[in-house]
Amino acid sequence: MKARSLWTVAPGVAEIREAVLPPPGPDQALVATRASGISRGTERLVFRGRVPESQWGAMAAPLMQGAFPFPLSYGYAAVGVVQAGPEALRGRRVFCLHPHHDAFLAPASMCVPVPDAVPDRRAVLAANMETAVNVLWDARPLVGERALVVGAGVVGLLVAFLLARVPGVDLAVCDLDPARRAIVESFGARFCAPGEAPADRDLVVHASASPEGLQLALARCGFEGRVVEASWFGDRACDLPLGEAFHAKRLALISTQVGAVAPAMRGRRTHGERLALALSLLDDPRLDALVGPEIRFAELPARMAEVLDPPQGAPQPLCPVVTYI
Repeated sequence: MKARSLWTVAPGVAEIREAVLPPPGPDQALVATRASGISRGTERLVFRGRVPESQWGAMAAPLMQGAFPFPLSYGYAAVGVVQAGPEALRGRRVFCLHPHHDAFLAPASMCVPVPDAVPDRRAVLAANMETAVNVLWDARPLVGERALVVGAGVVGLLVAFLLARVPGVDLAVCDLDPARRAIVESFGARFCAPGEAPADRDLVVHASASPEGLQLALARCGFEGRVVEASWFGDRACDLPLGEAFHAKRLALISTQVGAVAPAMRGRRTHGERLALALSLLDDPRLDALVGPEIRFAELPARMAEVLDPPQGAPQPLCPVVTYI
């Protein structure tokens, strides 16, 4: 079976390559892709060649092909139908942490069934939802806390979606883009611009991937509050005001990253169980607002740059979806 795949071959340059897939092994599944999601923050760093060499190992996607910096085939949000493999998976829709290919072989253990109630387009959010789940496990929100999410990208919005479910939480979401207001309010939180962000927060999750956002998060955190850093800056330095009130307020700055299950649940949940939980949490049509626009796979090399870095003044997509059928 021939399969086509997206490869980044130089900074800002992508192409589609074709290869013949071997027959699946006894523990593999052959998947025909129906949709894949573009994780704009991480894939922008990869596409631009901005993953620092010290992080090449940590940033390697589970089933990526090639190697950093280039050429490589990168991505981790594929939804498709199993054509061949274990009987329990054959014919089922699955999510897999796989790059943008129109068909692929993957370990059957990495192919997690998609709940019937979750459509293909929404299911591509599973990797980002898994990140949001891990953020909450690291953040350990409490009933009735005053919380703030800085940055209403996909991860920030999914964190807000989950935080809004915690009883009694007073939740605000801060972003520069007023177009995110409707989504935030649909989750039951309130939207604010940076200058209006409330202070004395018990918990602040930073997800804007900007030094200014993290500075704001520290400034709005209350006494002995915690700031959970969910962004990743790649090779950029980030200046922080760790003088001023940082020590007087006894703040905690906590890193979170999806590669390892958060300590609160490590040993209790596997990576596969965490991903299955993330997929089940996508059973909510309000999350459809995070997905789009749709891009045909054949058009992806020509459109990747504009999707990752839209022209100034153009709409900023959240999770673009690549379609294959």
